Amino acid sequence: MDLILWRHAEAEEQQAGMADLERALTGKGQKQARRMGQWLGSQLPDSCKVLVSPAVRTLQTAEALGRKFRIHNDLAPGADPVDILKAANWPGNKDSVLVVGHQPTLGQVAALLMTGEDMDWEMRKASAWWFCQREAGDAASLYLKAVMAADLVMK
Repeated sequence: MDLILWRHAEAEEQQAGMADLERALTGKGQKQARRMGQWLGSQLPDSCKVLVSPAVRTLQTAEALGRKFRIHNDLAPGADPVDILKAANWPGNKDSVLVVGHQPTLGQVAALLMTGEDMDWEMRKASAWWFCQREAGDAASLYLKAVMAADLVMK
């Protein structure tokens, strides 16, 4: 199974009276999402399932991919890393899964996958981390295939 974690692109600051879920991407964030969406679109298998947090900024980020996606409430800001893995059916899913979500949760998922420990790892805005596990339940078959940042993707 392949699991790709994609942090949403740069979003506007939360304004007084605005719910966190309503924050939208900035102009820079829209460009970041487009760049990363183009790269991911060229790399992901057609059968890849896309799961997205219900936040506006993650929906806008996912839209840049140009594929169908499913909103999953368990991916909202503040989600537990284990809930992210459950939503993706890691490692038992037969298909690749792309999760579009938030910090610090995505960094915590990456740390949990790589070390088995609860740690806070930084994940840059609009970046994607691509994990592969060839044998379900076999930690030795897990590897990090790619880490890509939007500013490293060709314009």
